[in-house]
Amino acid sequence: MYKRLSALMFPITALLLVGALVWGYQENQEKNSILIKAENQYQRAFHDLSYHVEQLHGELGNTLAVNSTSSNMHRKGLVNVWRLTSEAQNEINQLPLTLLPFSKTEEFLSKISNFSYKAAVRDFTKKPLTDNEIGNLKALYKNSGEISKDLQDVQHKVITNRLRWMDVESALATEDKAEDNTIIDGFKTVDKRVAAYPELDYGPSVASIYDKRSVKKLGGKPVTAEDVKRKALKFAELGGNANVEVKENGKGTEWASYTATVTSQKHQQPISMDFTVEGGLLISYNDNRSVGPAQVPMKQAVANAGTFLQQKGYPDMTAVSADRYDNLGNLTFVTSRDGVLIYPEKITVRVGLDNGEATGFQASDYVRERQEKRQIPKPGMTLAAARKILHPEFKEMYNRLALIENEDAEEVLTYEFGGRINGSQYRIYLNAADGHEETVEEIRTSSGAQDK
Repeated sequence: MYKRLSALMFPITALLLVGALVWGYQENQEKNSILIKAENQYQRAFHDLSYHVEQLHGELGNTLAVNSTSSNMHRKGLVNVWRLTSEAQNEINQLPLTLLPFSKTEEFLSKISNFSYKAAVRDFTKKPLTDNEIGNLKALYKNSGEISKDLQDVQHKVITNRLRWMDVESALATEDKAEDNTIIDGFKTVDKRVAAYPELDYGPSVASIYDKRSVKKLGGKPVTAEDVKRKALKFAELGGNANVEVKENGKGTEWASYTATVTSQKHQQPISMDFTVEGGLLISYNDNRSVGPAQVPMKQAVANAGTFLQQKGYPDMTAVSADRYDNLGNLTFVTSRDGVLIYPEKITVRVGLDNGEATGFQASDYVRERQEKRQIPKPGMTLAAARKILHPEFKEMYNRLALIENEDAEEVLTYEFGGRINGSQYRIYLNAADGHEETVEEIRTSSGAQDK
């Protein structure tokens, strides 16, 4: 019996053992294949990064080598600088550096990219490179040369010592002797060098991208939690018996704020509001009630939102867009003054389409940009003259004067034209002084969306 059982089990066991060995070998081969593929991708991205930073240094030198009046060569050089920095940023994103402090270098490349792009797209015959911008290019040329040398040193060590990027990934993930890794040390050296560079004046158009947006002081003094409690009770309108809890956020920072949560037996869900510490200005409002099936048309929702803002102390607001998402309407309002829409002073209102009541709003832009005495210039050209600049096939639906912030972070008065062309709807903003296009927006309409 034992012999027969052994004779039967032995080949089965042997077969299973062979199968396990084959499976294990295949799994190991697949794992090795994946690791090799990842390593090759990392190596390629790193060597491309080193190459493109070296090219960036050369292109900055080429741009500086030509005469200051060579607008075409300046534009060509700056476009190439923008392209190369974009390539370098993409390659950094492909490397396993998420756990490694490399933010200064990434921000450095980002600023070069934005500076070169914004300079390249303007009309050099009207706005040639300034002395300050030439100075920036000289500093960037010097700095990029140093960074390129540092990266080439790391590249030399990687090739000579046959270093692997998979070891970098493992070291960063486990913090196992990460401080002794040659590649990691090399990138830390680059980032420390960049951090030591003096900050350049890239101009307002670039600076606005990186500036932290803080609340402008509108003459108000810091408020207390008790002040916020009274403001929240008044805004929520749930009666004097409602309960309010106030929490301070970011104490001692420029982002300091209060969050007030109002609860009441009369209301099914709490209402939350955020206020600035400086002046006690309301930033956001959120009614967490459940919204039922839509029964109110968007036109009525827009009217109700306007009434809500008027009653809550936001006069002279005009709806500029309305989008419907299921049973909610998202409506954007801006200040209207003397027939001009002031887009920086923006408030977004959310309306429940079950009963048409506001369920929330966001006023951070309004709080930051509100100016009681904002100077609005007069148009330098007529509406008829501006209309002639539009594409002949553009089907105008409306026009209005609008104060917007352009790509140079400057407020400019524009003629806003809404209309259709090529089967799509657009807003086109023409500078009211000289007629050039400040910006063009395609209006992507959702269900029930309206362009006001």
